[in-house]
Amino acid sequence: MTQPGAAVRLAVIPGDGVGPEVIGATVPVLAAAVSAQGGELQVTELDWGGERFLREGAAMPADAADVAKEHDAVLFGAVGRPDVPDHELVWGLIIGLRQQLDLAVNIRPVQAFAGVPTKVRDTDGVDLVIVRENTEGEYVGAGGVAHAGSGHDLGIEVAVHSRRVIERAAHHAFALAGKRSGKLSLVTKSNAMRHGYPLWDRVVAEVGEQYPGVELETVLVDAMAARMIQAPRSLDVLLAGNLFGDILSDLAAVLAGGMGMAPSANVLPGGDVPGIYEPVHGSAPDIAGRGVANPVACLLSGALLLEDLGHTKAAHGIRQAVAAALLDPQNHTPDLGGSATTADLASAVLNRMET
Repeated sequence: MTQPGAAVRLAVIPGDGVGPEVIGATVPVLAAAVSAQGGELQVTELDWGGERFLREGAAMPADAADVAKEHDAVLFGAVGRPDVPDHELVWGLIIGLRQQLDLAVNIRPVQAFAGVPTKVRDTDGVDLVIVRENTEGEYVGAGGVAHAGSGHDLGIEVAVHSRRVIERAAHHAFALAGKRSGKLSLVTKSNAMRHGYPLWDRVVAEVGEQYPGVELETVLVDAMAARMIQAPRSLDVLLAGNLFGDILSDLAAVLAGGMGMAPSANVLPGGDVPGIYEPVHGSAPDIAGRGVANPVACLLSGALLLEDLGHTKAAHGIRQAVAAALLDPQNHTPDLGGSATTADLASAVLNRMET
């Protein structure tokens, strides 16, 4: 955490596809927000991503975690390009960084902004947060392929769930719920999976005894998916493992207008490593280079970044400016049904911050 008025050392990874476009739209807004509070944004751009992989055989250097630790936070654009296998870049960059920095929790806020059209009929007032365990589960990378090329190939993907990791995600979720509505929904699949998710149920219930002011419910993931669309305002803070948190947060983004509206934070609560803040829309190669990507997810990720560093007023200013800009349909990018460019919407946000 830095003091308001102090310099913010920001590492920026533009990445691939639309990543450089949304990062380019976001950094000036962050700089203005920090400057308005008497501080300075010091930006170091890192060329990690697909181009580096093609050039050097690795998406990031071997000492990437150490480089990240020289900064207060990391703003990440996107990873993925058609000419590189997805797993090479995802595991070689963003998941690799999450694991090397032990970023235990992925925070996915979902807020419906006034004036933004959605594919779901009634989303007014939706404001929820998904707390996703970020280092284990089905994404731990354990497993392999047996009998490869024999015609009887066998893919083995091992999900790993440990008490320590569940506990630290649960503590963060309970603390967050205590600051909000006092309600926490745990999402598992313990009726069909016999080991990992029953452990989640037991451990989270035990942690919950330390938070008597928070009401805990446990919901099966399939039932939660339906409830998220049918009754989203009944939800506030959700806690889920890595896989379910990933899927449900992408589904929940529809409530806010789509993936272009979905920010995230990868953090180690109570730790001394920098968080990684990223829009979750991916590299979107189909629209890359056209200047029409929605920058809101990146802007709101930047607001999360500043808030976690203690620059609460700066973060609030960004969110207010985003909300004000989105009230005008002329500022809507194509994913929101408009014709504004990335630069148009970012400029509208910046103008509202200045006024």
